Amino acid sequence: MTIAKRGRPPKQARCFDDTKQALLLTGMAILTERGFNTVGIDYILKRVGVPKGSFYHYFKSKDDFGLQVIAHYDQYFCAKLKRCFNSEPETPVEGIKRFIEEAVEGMQKYRFTRGCLIGNFGQEMPILAEAFKQPLADCLQHWTALLSATLKQAQDLGQIATEIDCQEQAEFFWIGWEGAILSAKVMQSDVPMRKFATVFLARLT
Repeated sequence: MTIAKRGRPPKQARCFDDTKQALLLTGMAILTERGFNTVGIDYILKRVGVPKGSFYHYFKSKDDFGLQVIAHYDQYFCAKLKRCFNSEPETPVEGIKRFIEEAVEGMQKYRFTRGCLIGNFGQEMPILAEAFKQPLADCLQHWTALLSATLKQAQDLGQIATEIDCQEQAEFFWIGWEGAILSAKVMQSDVPMRKFATVFLARLT
């Protein structure tokens, strides 16, 4: 009979996908709080517990990492929008309200230290590489398309005014919402977000 040796169990090496996922998720969390240009790679690696030399096994450069974080965040955020918007299929506007409420609760949870990752990158655009411009614009286009479709659904159900231009209102929402999030961080209060949401929803009727 073989007797098991005492002591700690052997460490299991992370596979490529696990480590890369951990870096991307940590990057998302950090970059909703801090600017891309102010965050060093060492800081991210320390949070994940990955050796410094490992970073370039997963990403070609810091910019490559930033671009992949943006793509990862877009996937996450689109999934969140679909979940909220589809939560009340017979009352689409309630789905929009659910998204707004979850966003407010998220800001409160992190004491207004986190914002929108895309908005944070957008504020740094003048000092970012040109390669960031289109991916950031694509994110806003994806979100706009999802909101526009939800507004169209509400319109078809007779729940918002027929003269509403759904695409225009969706674009207006994200322009204003990003500003409301920034104001909420500055004021350390959810008031800007709630005020904008109230005005936006009132415009629909």
